[in-house]
Amino acid sequence: MKKSLVFCMIILAIVVTCISFSLAAEFTPKKEYTMTVNVGNTYGWGMGAQRWAELIAEKTNGKIIVKPYWGSQLLAGKQMNWLQAVAEGSIDFAVESTINSSSVVKSHNLFSLPFFINTFENLDSIENGRSGQMLFEEMEKMQVVALAWGENGFRQLTNSVRPVSNPEDLQGLRVRVCPTAIYDDIFKALDADPIHMNWADAVTGFQQGAVDGQENPYGVLIPVKIWEYHKYVTNWNYLADPLLFCINKKLWDSFPDVIKLAVKEAAREAAEWEKAYVRRGLDGEKSINILKEKFDDEPAILNQVEYLKSQGAEVIDLTPEQLNAFKQATQSVTDKWVPIIGKDLVDAALADMNK
Repeated sequence: MKKSLVFCMIILAIVVTCISFSLAAEFTPKKEYTMTVNVGNTYGWGMGAQRWAELIAEKTNGKIIVKPYWGSQLLAGKQMNWLQAVAEGSIDFAVESTINSSSVVKSHNLFSLPFFINTFENLDSIENGRSGQMLFEEMEKMQVVALAWGENGFRQLTNSVRPVSNPEDLQGLRVRVCPTAIYDDIFKALDADPIHMNWADAVTGFQQGAVDGQENPYGVLIPVKIWEYHKYVTNWNYLADPLLFCINKKLWDSFPDVIKLAVKEAAREAAEWEKAYVRRGLDGEKSINILKEKFDDEPAILNQVEYLKSQGAEVIDLTPEQLNAFKQATQSVTDKWVPIIGKDLVDAALADMNK
């Protein structure tokens, strides 16, 4: 009896699979789908996007072809508009930062609460926990389906003036920041002068001395050779910069289940590689081992901090006491932004982090 039941289940599974592939065969895709990416393909972020596009083609046997457009080309460089464009369907796919959607989706500012997350373990707990699911559910209501979390990284501070190891060291420094309100609030609370400008202008500003510093993850600091402009690097993990691998909901709903499965598996695989790539050397050997053992990949630069030091940068690692001083100095920002982000979401994130 048991053998007959098992045999029937196997036959049923085969039939369901055949039907799925038959439906997929009848599905007529567009010749090419568009993907917006804010950076170029020399950054870990861009490399992850490229990998997702390639894996989609591979896992769908060439049915779904996705072309990444770098540097927010499809948005005429207006990177903050990506979510609206994907939601309305003028762009199909995106690998984008929560920072660039935070002006529209206020909950995405969760990751920008100053000194709130601070560790990879806390970040993973949020993304894989209830709070991460709440964020995905909110996006789907806005007609964007998020399939996986990627990462630009924890953002670090660099400058050309002096080492920064306590809040007083930031006083009067002109720091190029992302053009969002919470960034302005953070740096004003630290008595710095937040400056908005695009990256090309910022580099010119560094060279001319018009801007003293900036904040970005290691995945950006190394490709742009930040040591050519700034000697001092402060590792403070003051906020996180997650990426979203996502797709327009109407397009997603139009895909047969077998195509959906392939696209989602491709997103998760690409995101896992991308996260390990941008974290390499920043979480001990963990991400390096993932790259080597799971993906048979060994990048030329494995320890990003040591590489920066080898180029002449002076890297400052903060003590718990120093970090707490920065957290206290920006507590007013947290108090202001928790209601804007949503207390329920912040409480869920705290629970996910067991804080």
